[in-house]
Amino acid sequence: MPYLTLGSLEEKHPLMSSQEDGHSIPERKETVAPTPQNKHLAPLNAAPLGREGYSRPTVAAIGEDEAGESSAAANLPVGALQQLMQGRLAGLVGKSSGYIESLPEEVKQRVAALKALQSDHNKIESEFQKEILELEKKFALRYEPIYERRKMLIAGEQEPSPEELIKGEEIDKEDGFQFEGQPEPEKKELGDVKGIPQFWLTALQNHPGIADVISDRDTEALERLTDIRLAYLPQPGSEDKQAGFQLTFHFGENDFFSNSALTKNYYYQDEVGYTGDFVYDRAEGCQINWKGEDGEKDLTKRIEVKKQRNKNTNRTRVVKKVVPADSFFNFFNPPKPPHARTEEEEDDEDELEELDERLEIDFSLGEELKERVISRAVDYFTGKALEFTNMEDDDDFESEDEDEDEDDDDEDAPSAPQQADGGECKNQ
Repeated sequence: MPYLTLGSLEEKHPLMSSQEDGHSIPERKETVAPTPQNKHLAPLNAAPLGREGYSRPTVAAIGEDEAGESSAAANLPVGALQQLMQGRLAGLVGKSSGYIESLPEEVKQRVAALKALQSDHNKIESEFQKEILELEKKFALRYEPIYERRKMLIAGEQEPSPEELIKGEEIDKEDGFQFEGQPEPEKKELGDVKGIPQFWLTALQNHPGIADVISDRDTEALERLTDIRLAYLPQPGSEDKQAGFQLTFHFGENDFFSNSALTKNYYYQDEVGYTGDFVYDRAEGCQINWKGEDGEKDLTKRIEVKKQRNKNTNRTRVVKKVVPADSFFNFFNPPKPPHARTEEEEDDEDELEELDERLEIDFSLGEELKERVISRAVDYFTGKALEFTNMEDDDDFESEDEDEDEDDDDEDAPSAPQQADGGECKNQ
């Protein structure tokens, strides 16, 4: 059955615009896990075809009481009027337009049959996505020797083979790192440098989204990051049968924590989402065993030191307070989604909105590591991956510029009185 949506209402009310902060966050939001096979589908806002004998959705006339409110609303600033309209129209979302109810009984039965067919289609689509996941697991085993060899080269436990050097130099020429006529760089003698220092720290810092969550204090610990691996869940022999994936960060000896590896699990819901894609259920991190006393080595916290003076004795004392700090290592303590929180942890609407944003960021970071950083680590280390990221950003800005040009043309063009009257009728 067709339902009224904020998107369709915005078309009829030019003052309305989609704003994330303009409506309440639902208790549970499906966050679709992007995969290489995903296809982003645009929403279909098809209006029902008008036929003789079928009633079309109509807009109720404004009563006398509502007319007074409308008159008062007309004097409000644009921002306040927009909030008022969005609040009033949000109550219409999800309500039937009345079109399906007006159909003859035999047509309703045919629509019910189509719903049954759609249910069968959804089951097949769910099986399709699960088969894709199994295929990803199969090919993950083929990547494993490559990732192991990469780890050895980065750590300096092995050296490049002649075949790898020849192939790598050919790729450098294709990428334009060495142009014709450019003098060959001086070849330095192999010294005490072992492997590729700060490889993973550099790769992470070259990813725009991940770089934003890395603080200056994090860099010293991330210098000891030796490898990042991906594994699919459930792992063989595990009692938990829920599908998902695991990210494992391997560290060398460092001054901050005693863990040799930090893990983060992302779990999918059992059923695929409306678009046929896997939907995130939750994420689980691990406990970091921080070194030091009073949290001095805990990068997710910082110690505030304040001096307090006694008014009577004029003596001063030093007060230390531990407060949360922005850190990459907060990644291993993910927020709980609303459905996984206890009654004591329930939040109000504003806190749920903030929680929703944190969940989106957390899922996004996990997917970027899974789909891009681990598989193309050397491209992020050299910065090659940024070229493609910038190209995507340029396309977005180009589209925005075209839209702005069209808007400017509309503003410059003189409008006829009849068109102005038509616009006023739409807003009524």
